[in-house]
Amino acid sequence: MDIFSISLVLSAIHLAVPIILPMLGGLISERSGVMNIGLEGMMLGGALSAVAITFLTGDPWVGLVGAMISGVVSGGILAVLTVTLRGNQVVASTAINLIGAGLTAALVPIIWGIDGTTPSVPKIPSLEVPGLSGLPVVGPLFSGLTLVDYGAIALAFAVWWVLFRTDAGLRIRACGESAESADAAGIAVVRTRFLAVTVSGVFAALGGAYLSIVALDAFQAGMTQGRGYLALAALVFGKWRVWPAVAVCLAFGLADAFALRSQIVAPQIPHDLLLALPYILALVALATFVGRTSAPAAVGKPFARA
Repeated sequence: MDIFSISLVLSAIHLAVPIILPMLGGLISERSGVMNIGLEGMMLGGALSAVAITFLTGDPWVGLVGAMISGVVSGGILAVLTVTLRGNQVVASTAINLIGAGLTAALVPIIWGIDGTTPSVPKIPSLEVPGLSGLPVVGPLFSGLTLVDYGAIALAFAVWWVLFRTDAGLRIRACGESAESADAAGIAVVRTRFLAVTVSGVFAALGGAYLSIVALDAFQAGMTQGRGYLALAALVFGKWRVWPAVAVCLAFGLADAFALRSQIVAPQIPHDLLLALPYILALVALATFVGRTSAPAAVGKPFARA
């Protein structure tokens, strides 16, 4: 079996989308000046919420809405801790990760009476694009993607447009560069940051929901497997810009897809080494480029009006 094929590209997209979505959320938050390393915990909350609501309603689209509501809650909690109460952003974000991992694992046996993995639920199906799904070579791309995959790209365009082509985006970036100057210019810094952090929770939760009701059909404890941290690495490597960061996410997805395919075509390569490939790339990227990047000047710095 040829390791390089259109199915590899399709797999890479499926593996990249749950990194792209939280990366976009982290980008919005950090551009506003609030460091959000709690993406992993927010993803886990979204993943479990999506499965729980889908289990109750039988409709994965309603489950997706449930995940978004979960993201509003987790993002709102982080916003209260970091923006309203001006707590340490690293500590607060770490708390979100710990709570997300522990609470979701604890809720599974409470809700379903079993440990680890929930029962299967309906998942969001692939969408065949008429006229394109039957094309040679690239046809499988247009029959193997879902509306959520297309929506992730649309959201990337939307985030880029809002941040870099609108007055609202200018206000967000101003808060991330100098909160005091933004406040002097009449920008509501606290409100802007609060909304940005809350929205980042929604994006992260969508990434978790993608794993549980698009890629899979159930929730598994710890199923994000560090994708929230990969999103942060992509954010840094992409220098807090949308399209370079999206490209890094796609590279991580391709590395993951290549690792999974290599287990079949090259079984002599150590299994654990292949699975670690995306994370090795992230470490190399951070070690190589983190010193050459410049984060928004006010990120991590709490703001209080004088």
